[in-house]
Amino acid sequence: MIILIHVLIAIASVAIATATFAKPSIKKLGVSYAFIVATVGSGTYLLLTSSGNILKSCLVGLAYVTAVSIVTIATHTRVRRQANQEL
Repeated sequence: MIILIHVLIAIASVAIATATFAKPSIKKLGVSYAFIVATVGSGTYLLLTSSGNILKSCLVGLAYVTAVSIVTIATHTRVRRQANQEL
């Protein structure tokens, strides 16, 4: 059951990061960060409690964190630029 929750959180995280990139705001960035933390937390729990292939799990997790982090950092940069232009 926890793996289903983990996958749903990860999919939601990618969707939220993408939506936040399309229409950036500080509030949405906070939600995106929270979903990243939730995904990494549930993934860590799964790694510690399961006897699956740790290397495969870590590679998938690394790919997820890399992709979502790139989108989130790009969004953060866009929000900062918008804030600077308003000043």
